[in-house]
Amino acid sequence: MDVIDENGHIVPKSNEESKRVLAGILAILLGSLGVHKFVLGYTKAGIIQLIISFVSCGILSIIPFIEGIIYLTKTDEEFIYTYQINQKEWF
Repeated sequence: MDVIDENGHIVPKSNEESKRVLAGILAILLGSLGVHKFVLGYTKAGIIQLIISFVSCGILSIIPFIEGIIYLTKTDEEFIYTYQINQKEWF
């Protein structure tokens, strides 16, 4: 069965291991520290998330919480294609 992304394109199969569950749980629990971004290899985005957290005193920690929910609701194939292959850093 083929998986179709949000733009209607067929998501290619990948041999890469999904980091979906790990990134999703880290985003929900430690999202304001940007740990989930570092796990996915987004060093720049992780540093930005960390700075935003300190500047806003954690008020904007809802953003990584939402990202965690998005990560966990995608299938492994969609997650790998979107966040690990295409390197989509935000939402």
